[in-house]
Amino acid sequence: MRASIRQIDYFSVGVPDRPGEACRFLSALAQAGVALVAFSANPTGSAEREELLVFPESDEQLAAVADRAGYRLGDPRTAILVQGENHIGALVDIHRRLSEAGLNVQAATGVTDGGGGFGYIVFLRPEDLGPATRALGI
Repeated sequence: MRASIRQIDYFSVGVPDRPGEACRFLSALAQAGVALVAFSANPTGSAEREELLVFPESDEQLAAVADRAGYRLGDPRTAILVQGENHIGALVDIHRRLSEAGLNVQAATGVTDGGGGFGYIVFLRPEDLGPATRALGI
């Protein structure tokens, strides 16, 4: 199976670094029916704040719900989402094509689904997104 590759918007949300804060945020989204493609929680280096990265199916729906629930979203940013059938070397082609285009991956995260598929998010500099989409054929 050929991998599906597309651009995806994501948003950062700062929350207090306390037990239950990510759960409160995710609960507000779930209660409003906001579908997420991916989610990540990351330390900010501050003992008081945590950064949530939210990859919604619908930017507008996320923004409306976050606003109603009192959360401030960062400006939208764009990453590359790769989904496909997992196999040894599944990520090699993606990195080869980006490397051959002279593009550096800033960060990446991936996971298998336990059923033979994988998802992979590639973060690039904003100015590299156009060349990356051309290199990846999207």
